[in-house]
Amino acid sequence: MHADKNPEPAPFADVRALIFDLDGTLIDSGVDLALSVNATLKEMGRSPLPHDQIFSYVGQGASRLIEQALGPGTTRDECEQGLAFFLSYYREHMLDNTVTYPGVREGLAALDGMPMAVLTNKPVRFSRQILEGLGLAPYFRYTYGGNSFDTKKPNPAGLEVLLRDFGAAPRQAMLVGDSEIDVKTARNAGTWCCCVSYGLGSTKLANYPPDLLVDSLTELADHLDRQAAQPRPR
Repeated sequence: MHADKNPEPAPFADVRALIFDLDGTLIDSGVDLALSVNATLKEMGRSPLPHDQIFSYVGQGASRLIEQALGPGTTRDECEQGLAFFLSYYREHMLDNTVTYPGVREGLAALDGMPMAVLTNKPVRFSRQILEGLGLAPYFRYTYGGNSFDTKKPNPAGLEVLLRDFGAAPRQAMLVGDSEIDVKTARNAGTWCCCVSYGLGSTKLANYPPDLLVDSLTELADHLDRQAAQPRPR
C-alpha cells in the first residue's frame, strides 16, 4: 500500500498552550466539597444530601452549588447566608481529603515546558491555595477562577483572556476538563477540548463529546507529541 503523498495535518499538531479545569480534572475534591455542603445544610436546618447528588452540582461555581443544594423555594437571603457559611467552612477544610488524581503529577511533569494555566469556576483564592498546598502551582503561569471575570464557564471570556495571555490563536490551545461545561467553553471559544474519563462530570460527556478523551493525564503528552511528529502537507 502506498503512503498518502499529502497526509492530513495532525489535528492537534499546532497546540502550544494548555488550559486545565481544576475540580474533577486535576484534583479529587469531591469529599471535601460534599462535607462542606452538608455542614452548610446542617447549619441551615436542612437534611444532608448523598455525596453523589452533591457531586452532580459541582462545576458551575460555589453560588450555584449552594443554590442547588438548598433546593427550590430557597430565598436569595438564605442562599447568601448558606454561601457565606459554605465558603468559611470550606476554606478551613478544603485540603482535608483533597488529592490529585492518579497520573496528574506525572502528566503535568511530562508537559512541563508547554505554557499551562488553570481556568476554573471555583473561587480563585481557594484555587490558588489548593494548587499551592498540593505542590502544583509551579506548573501554571496563570490561575483564573469563577470570580476572576464577570462571567463563568461556559462563557468563553476567561478562555479568551488566556489566549491573549499566551499570544495563542484558538486552534493553538486546548482546554482540558471533565464535564460538558468544559466542552461548551471550548466550543464557545473555538479551542480544542480534551476531557478526562474519571472526573465528576464524566457521566454527561456522551452527550457532549470532546475532541479527545483520555483515562489519565499521562496520555496527553504522548498523544500531543505523536500528533506533532506527524508530517504536514507541503
